[in-house]
Amino acid sequence: MMNRTSVAYGAAIVVPLLALPAGAQQLPVWRDPSPHRVHFVTVEEGVRLEVLEWPGPGRNVVLMAGSGNSAHVFDDFAPKLTKRWHVYAITRRGYGASSQPPSGYGDQRLADDVVQVLDSLGIAAPVLVGHSMAGGELTTVGRRHSNRLSGLVYLDALGDPRDWPASDPAYMALYRKLPPSPDPPVAPESAEEKKSFSGSRAAQLRIRKFAVPESELRNVFETNPDGTKGEFKTPPEINAMIGDGQIRRDYAGIRVPVLAFFEFPRPSRDLLAVNPSDAKGAEELAAKNAFDAATTAFIDRWTINLLRGVADVHLVDLPGAGHYLFLTRAAEVLRELDKFLASLP
Repeated sequence: MMNRTSVAYGAAIVVPLLALPAGAQQLPVWRDPSPHRVHFVTVEEGVRLEVLEWPGPGRNVVLMAGSGNSAHVFDDFAPKLTKRWHVYAITRRGYGASSQPPSGYGDQRLADDVVQVLDSLGIAAPVLVGHSMAGGELTTVGRRHSNRLSGLVYLDALGDPRDWPASDPAYMALYRKLPPSPDPPVAPESAEEKKSFSGSRAAQLRIRKFAVPESELRNVFETNPDGTKGEFKTPPEINAMIGDGQIRRDYAGIRVPVLAFFEFPRPSRDLLAVNPSDAKGAEELAAKNAFDAATTAFIDRWTINLLRGVADVHLVDLPGAGHYLFLTRAAEVLRELDKFLASLP
């Protein structure tokens, strides 16, 4: 069993007084309001992962963040599960408060990190719940260690990194042919909004109609000496190594039930805005139909791949949910997740 250390509930983020410019005042301590306990788990020599824990009465649930996120992206979502379940969340190596070693970002090593966390904290028979790229770790752990798990849950995490739309020149050519959106443009995050964590979060709400918890922003971005929001903590080369280390999805060998949330393909633009009776309208409609068909083909392959590899799969379609569906449609995700967890032996 690997060594670990823990700190008490209510971890604080504070700007060190000695780092402040001359004449500046010490800022108030900012405390993460989420009621979690923070562990640091050593997964190999010199590499520690931040693991959050929200105690609850039932089976163990382990949340795994997507690319670019830390465990704190679940700070609002996880407490809603604790009425019935005991919840953890892992910040993978390279992100947030976890170590940034020079190597170890391949799919197998990231999956091994998850297993080391389970061993170190004594997390028995968990359900692993992964968002986005965490689907890779879910799949690899599930294939190799189904006997140690109770179930797997994919939160818009079925995308195959080796069968990916943005990597397909033909698909991107179809994307570039799409007509402009009929929706009015939304102003991007302003320079003033970028200066503060609260401003960045307000910009997310304005632009995307949802926002990650402020604690997430404070964990994945640096805090400048004057308290303003700094640069993203993870250097680009780590993101590149993770991308290079991802493998094609293979679900064969997973012997536990799977729940997969997804937003299945729908028309890419409002077809009512197109007048197919003129040449331009007919061209736009053809471009939209071609793009939608190509998108559907990708998602059909991902879904069929899962269904062929796993005997017990439940798919949940959340129209219009977008990628961060556990934030945009939390009530529905929680309801389906509770049903799934309660159905497991």
